[in-house]
Amino acid sequence: MDDDSAAADGVVGAIEDGATEAARSGLDALADAPPDVRSDAVRELRQVADDRPARFDGLASALAPLLADEERSVRLTTAKLFVALADAEPAVVVPAVDPLADRLADDGEFYYVRARSAEALGLVALDSPDEVGSPEILADLRIGLKFEEPAVKEKLAKAIECVALGDPDRLSHQVGRLAEHLGDDGELVRYHLCTALVVVGAFHPGKLAEAVDPLGDRLGDADPHVRARAAEALGQLARSDATASLPRSALDDLAAEADGDSEDEAAAFVAERVAFARAGAADDATEGVTEPGSVGSLDSIRASTERAVETMTTPDADGECPHCGLELPEQGPPMCPRCGAPR
Repeated sequence: MDDDSAAADGVVGAIEDGATEAARSGLDALADAPPDVRSDAVRELRQVADDRPARFDGLASALAPLLADEERSVRLTTAKLFVALADAEPAVVVPAVDPLADRLADDGEFYYVRARSAEALGLVALDSPDEVGSPEILADLRIGLKFEEPAVKEKLAKAIECVALGDPDRLSHQVGRLAEHLGDDGELVRYHLCTALVVVGAFHPGKLAEAVDPLGDRLGDADPHVRARAAEALGQLARSDATASLPRSALDDLAAEADGDSEDEAAAFVAERVAFARAGAADDATEGVTEPGSVGSLDSIRASTERAVETMTTPDADGECPHCGLELPEQGPPMCPRCGAPR
């Protein structure tokens, strides 16, 4: 074993042993190792992050330079490492928010690196919204919805949803701008943005008047979960004192469509939220914030969104991509060859 490989193994061993200072020194030295050694070391570190994320406490700043490594594979694996850490121990990643934001903002960066950086930032925002909610980061997330690759836009939209879940006030002045993207080609983009608006509506229902038409259009969306979130947002708006013309006919049509299949999880998800919207739009409805845990509340949104995304991203029984409908071979690449979505 040469000195470079030994040094890389030493970094991994130090982190596994909880020797933080030794790990910092080893990470500093890793920057001078050959590309293949850096790449192998980061892959091993990602495995450690999956199994023992708390061991990385105090190491985010030392890991961050790897996000700017000259090797794309190192940058991508490092970004994935930060996603794993942010999912399990988001506070550990806070010192790396600025370097992750730099990757997101770099138009010349490989788009999967930008996507994973956005995902990590979103996961941190759930726990520490103040750290990720700067105007600059929010602008990069929102503006990227216009120009990025589909895989990146999904992560941007998810990050925006996470920012809202972490601090519902943060996006209350962005409703109109976010609504501009509710017609995106990507169903997950539409879902995450609708969900972000529902979060805003849980505390500022009147703000949703800026999005009433785009939300009404989503009542006819191809995906039931998007239809459901759009109905939920309109139900929140109906309970506000805002003056807005609700698409009652479309809500009635959606209610009839969702009725009668109580065993179908997606249909039940829609039916519950359409009922919420129609009750709010009724002539005798009263204004007011919904009860904690009920449809339209933050607790309900938090409890249901992960399951909804899981259902949306599970391949159909006949092997079709859940995003674009392409028939996928049983043994094939990890991503859909047409739309780039993960299998």
